[in-house]
Amino acid sequence: MFTIENLQKSYVANGAEVRAVDGISLDVETGKLITLLGPSGCGKTTTLRCLAGLERPQSGRIVIGNRTVFDSAKRIFVPASDRGIGMVFQSYAIWPHMTVFENVAFPLRVARKKKYSAAQITERVARMLDMVQLTGYAQRQATQLSGGQQQRLAFARGLVHEPAILLLDEPLSNLDAKLREQMRLELKRLQRTLGITTVYVTHDQSEALALSDEIAVFDTGRIVQRGTPQQIYRQPKTPFVADFVGSANFLPGTVRGSDGDLTAVDTAHGVMRCTFAEPIGAGMKAFVTARPEDITLYDGAGAPAGANTLKGTIVNRVFLGEVVDYIVDLGDRELRARVRSDDFQIGQSVTLGVPPQKCVGLAG
Repeated sequence: MFTIENLQKSYVANGAEVRAVDGISLDVETGKLITLLGPSGCGKTTTLRCLAGLERPQSGRIVIGNRTVFDSAKRIFVPASDRGIGMVFQSYAIWPHMTVFENVAFPLRVARKKKYSAAQITERVARMLDMVQLTGYAQRQATQLSGGQQQRLAFARGLVHEPAILLLDEPLSNLDAKLREQMRLELKRLQRTLGITTVYVTHDQSEALALSDEIAVFDTGRIVQRGTPQQIYRQPKTPFVADFVGSANFLPGTVRGSDGDLTAVDTAHGVMRCTFAEPIGAGMKAFVTARPEDITLYDGAGAPAGANTLKGTIVNRVFLGEVVDYIVDLGDRELRARVRSDDFQIGQSVTLGVPPQKCVGLAG
């Protein structure tokens, strides 16, 4: 549906050049939902605004469908209003003086390439309101809606002109936790029903994992890893990705050697076996990472044969309902274990066990 090639966008701040987008290339298939994920200031929103035509990059190329909308070499720049893109912003940008109907109808009334009759506008608006479950609210003032209803109204307005691409810039961040979770499901349902190519920008890892067909993780203006939610979470390629997407424990060490699919790493707490996404040589510095939910705590007999094991003392515990978060002191560092058992107490000596297949090695 669209292709971004070697996109560059810089700003000048305090007399120095800041590269907000540093040579990004990205292509997305029709009907997919891709999330641009990363911390504040990493370039994800700037990339979205360049795709929308709200920012003009210094160099690169953007193609939507079969149409080039930006090409620095050929001096092509198609304005935002002519790109056929729908946008939903963090602030919703609802017109407070308009009714629900008029808010949704607004993009059709101001469309320049096509004129819509009153009957066509009424039919499209009614269809969109039904899709976002706002039928019956057409004549209500937009400011009389709840936060979740205003968000659905923003979706309806962004979709009413049937855009080629829907761009979503942190659209759920103003909602409370429970409503945000409900709206994730609603958004995914809408996206699948319409089959519309969607680009979603967020710093919320749980949103990205729940919604996406693919995730592109950003750091300092670049894409550092792209893949399915499962690949990003289970097979991170850098310490930054492992640490930013979910929680991860890190043990530094030196690679001893490989035996089949597993590689042995010497750490201060013994040998840890793990898997590396890329081949790595003996003697290289590395990190062994493990997710808190993949760690099991044992007392007495200890972990089963074949597991990576560590010894430590519980220094804190947090009850979270279905699970308990334990902080275990190893002497030189603390690890987090998230288990279903509520039986372990602060001050208790435990053995931590984690299957080698659940440990990911990263070049140090």
